[in-house]
Amino acid sequence: MTMPDILLFAPVVAPVLAAGGYAVFGWRRASAWLGAGAATIVLAAAITLATTVSHSPLIGVGGLVRADALTAFMLIVIGAIALLATAATPAYFAAEIAAGRATTRTAARHSVLVGLFVAAMSGAVLAANLGVLWVAIEATTIITAFLVGQRRTRAAVEAAWKYVVICSTGIALALLGTLILNYAATNTPARAGLNLAELTAAAHDLDQPVTRIAVALLIIGFGTKVGLVPLHAWLPDAHSQAPAPVSALMSGVLLSVAFYAILRVKTISDAALGSGFARVLLLIMALGALTVAATLLLAQRDYKRMLAYHSIEHMGLLALGAAIGTPLALAAVLLHVLGHGLAKAVLFLGAGRILQLTGTTQVERVRGLAGADPVLAGCVGLGVFALLGFPPFSLFASELGMFRAGYAAGLGAVITLALVLVLVITAALFAHSGHMLLGNPSPALTEPHPDPGPGFSDADTAPGSPIRTPTTTAVVAAPAPAATLAQTAPPTAVPAITRTATSTVIVLVAGLFTCAVLGVAAGPLAELLRLAADTIAATP
Repeated sequence: MTMPDILLFAPVVAPVLAAGGYAVFGWRRASAWLGAGAATIVLAAAITLATTVSHSPLIGVGGLVRADALTAFMLIVIGAIALLATAATPAYFAAEIAAGRATTRTAARHSVLVGLFVAAMSGAVLAANLGVLWVAIEATTIITAFLVGQRRTRAAVEAAWKYVVICSTGIALALLGTLILNYAATNTPARAGLNLAELTAAAHDLDQPVTRIAVALLIIGFGTKVGLVPLHAWLPDAHSQAPAPVSALMSGVLLSVAFYAILRVKTISDAALGSGFARVLLLIMALGALTVAATLLLAQRDYKRMLAYHSIEHMGLLALGAAIGTPLALAAVLLHVLGHGLAKAVLFLGAGRILQLTGTTQVERVRGLAGADPVLAGCVGLGVFALLGFPPFSLFASELGMFRAGYAAGLGAVITLALVLVLVITAALFAHSGHMLLGNPSPALTEPHPDPGPGFSDADTAPGSPIRTPTTTAVVAAPAPAATLAQTAPPTAVPAITRTATSTVIVLVAGLFTCAVLGVAAGPLAELLRLAADTIAATP
C-alpha cells in the first residue's frame, strides 16, 4: 500500500480499529485512551494530507475516495475536535461510574459508537461520490441516535426518536435530490453520474429546471442535519440529552460535516445555475436560523439547550457566509467551522462537568461557579467569550471576514439584520452565563445534592415532574409505547464539589489556546484555507 493510500484510509480505519478494541477489551485503564489515539491518527493524517493535496487531489478506491484542500481541512476539524472529546472521555466516565450513573459496559458501548461515528464523518468528507457522501451522513444519523439516547431516560429516548424522525425526513429529501441530480447528470454528454468533480465539470450541461429541484432538495435535506430552519427542532433536544463528549462531537463536527455537503452541492449549483439560486435558499435559511436562535435564547433556562441554540446561530452564520460566496467569505466560513468546533467542544465538555458537580442543567440553580471551581469557571467563561466572537479568538476574525465580504457583495441590508440578531444572542448568552459564573455559590455547588441515579434526567427530578421513578427503556431503536418501570435503590448523596480532573482541564485549555492562536495568526492554515475556498468558489 502506497503512502497516499494510507493517508486516505487512515482517517476511517483508525477509528474503526479503536471501536473494535473497545468491543473486544471493554473499558479498562489500558484501553480507555484508544479513542484519543485514533483521533490523533486522524489529525496527523489530515495534516499530512493538507501538505500533499496542495498541488492536485488524491484519488483512491476506484475513484470513490478523493481528497482535495477542502477535504484535508475538514479532516483537520474532525481530528482536532474528536481528539478533545475523546481525551476528555476517560475522566468523564470515571466520574459517571463513581457516581453510579454509568458502568464500564456503558463506557465501552459509548466508545464503540463514538469510534464508528468519527469514521463515518471522515468517510463523508473523503467521499468522491455524492451517493457515498449521502450514505456516510445517513450512517451518522443511525450511530448518533444510540448515543443521544444513551442515558435511557424518558427525555433522552424522546430526544433520540425526535432526532431520528426529523433527520430521516431531511435525509430522505436529500436522497430524492441525489436521485434527481443523477438523472440530470446521466443525460449530459459526459454522463457524469454522481462523481462530485465530474458533476462540477459538466454542470453547464445539466438541465436547469431539473437541477433547481435537485439542488433545493439537497440543500434543505442536508440543512436538516446542519440544524438550519425549517427542520431544526431536533437539535436542542439531541444536544442537551447526549453525554457531554457526544454533544461536543455533534455540535463541533457533525453539523460542520453536514454543512460540508451543502458546500459541495453549492459548487455544482453555482456552476449550473449561477450563484443566485443557492444564495437565495441559503440566505432564507440563515436568517431563519438566526431569528430562531435569538428568540429562544432570550427565555432559555437550560444551559445545555442554550449551547445547542447557539449552535443553530453559528450554522446560520455559516449559511450566510456561503450565500455571500466570495473567496474571502468562504475562507472565513471555513475558519469559523474550526473556531466554532473548538469553542463549542470546550463549552459542552465544561457543561458536562458542571452537570456532574451540580446535578442540574437549570441556569437559575447554578450560581457562583467561579468561587466553587475557579479553573472550570475560567475555561467556561473564556469559552463563552470565544463563542461570542471576542478577540483574540478566531471567531472574531471569521465573523469580521464574513460581514466585510457581505457588505462588499452588496448585501448590506441582510448583513445589518444579521448583526442585530447576533447582538441579541450575545446579550442573552452573556446574561445566562454571567448568572452561572458570578455571585455567591448556589446550594447546588456548596451542599451535597441527591444523585438521581442512572435512570433519571434533570427534567425527571424537577419540581412538578409527572414521573419520579426511573425508567428502563431497553433500546433507543425500539422503545416500548409505555416504558416499563423498575424500582431502584434510594438516591444517595453526591459531594457538592470535587476537583476537576487534570486531563479535563488540559483539554479545555488546549481547545481555548488553539482557538486563540488561530485568531491571532492562521499560520500554516492560511494557504490551506485559501485553496479550500478556491475549491468551493471554482466554476468551470
